[in-house]
Amino acid sequence: MKTRYKERYIRFGLKVQYYRKLRGLTQETFADKLGKSWSYVAKIESPSRAFGVSMETLFTIAEVLDIPASKLFED
Repeated sequence: MKTRYKERYIRFGLKVQYYRKLRGLTQETFADKLGKSWSYVAKIESPSRAFGVSMETLFTIAEVLDIPASKLFED
């Protein structure tokens, strides 16, 4: 993905990874709860590439992680 916000996408993905691990979820289990594939979650969490998600997916991620969506954007 070509974007001028690459670092923000990567920070978002690392936040997803942090909260996923905090909840004790593997990428596979988390993907199942999201209704997505394991590779989709791996793309979100990749520390080397920007990968955006839809608002629908954003809210689903927050719901599965049991956090406000805003937590995924905090520094």
